[in-house]
Amino acid sequence: TQSLHSNQQILQQLNAQIGELQGTNKQMLRLGADVKRLQDILTSPKLRGQIGEWSLENLLAQALPKGCYSCQHAFKDGRIVDALVQMAGFAVGIDAKFPLPSFERIVAGTDEAERPKLRRQFFRDVTAHVDKIAGDYIRPAEGTLDFALMYIPAENVYYETVIQCDGDWQNLLAYCLEKKVIPVSPNLLYAYLMTVAMGLHGLQIEQKAAEIRRNLGRLNGSFAEFVAAWDTLGTHLRNAHAKYDDGQKRLDRLGLQLTQIQEETSPDEVSPR
Repeated sequence: TQSLHSNQQILQQLNAQIGELQGTNKQMLRLGADVKRLQDILTSPKLRGQIGEWSLENLLAQALPKGCYSCQHAFKDGRIVDALVQMAGFAVGIDAKFPLPSFERIVAGTDEAERPKLRRQFFRDVTAHVDKIAGDYIRPAEGTLDFALMYIPAENVYYETVIQCDGDWQNLLAYCLEKKVIPVSPNLLYAYLMTVAMGLHGLQIEQKAAEIRRNLGRLNGSFAEFVAAWDTLGTHLRNAHAKYDDGQKRLDRLGLQLTQIQEETSPDEVSPR
């Protein structure tokens, strides 16, 4: 009987554990479905572009003051660049719509015979995108520098595209530089933005120093005017003091003469008739 009771307890524990495993399995299935839905969502080129733009905007917000960049900046002809970094009268456009699907097809491909074709397609897609960036976002007439940045929103993609490159991919980097479109990864862009931020800080210091110099110049002019007015006042005071001394001497002489006249005409000195 005791053995039967013990076996029943073991069966109950096993049933409980099986129930827990079934619950966990259902959760895993739900999680897998959620991941699949997320993957389906991320296959949307529009959403991918929005994620790249969000990543770019987040980097800009971390590195620069708000007034030094603008997102979704519209040029005069209506074309819109994902971001425009502005500093001391010049600007640099940044594009965030790198053609990731072409790259992902290369990475996901299992047929080695198909890989060269996929690489050539990737090359064509990127060069076409570079042409668009060069044509749309390099606008010296509107204050931009003569180059633009192509933001690649993943370090591994940047590494495989720009660093670990050979053959056509070396030609791809050369093509970017020829078109004055510089590819940047998140880390590289952040370093560039920090350099811009330090430049802005130095510019603010220089502007403050220039303002101090202007104020000192105005103060020096005011001081010179005060010195001139003070000297003029001193001259007037010296002249007034000299006039005062001269008047005092005359007054003393007149007083002496009056005293002498009074003494000469005193009744005690007048002879009787």
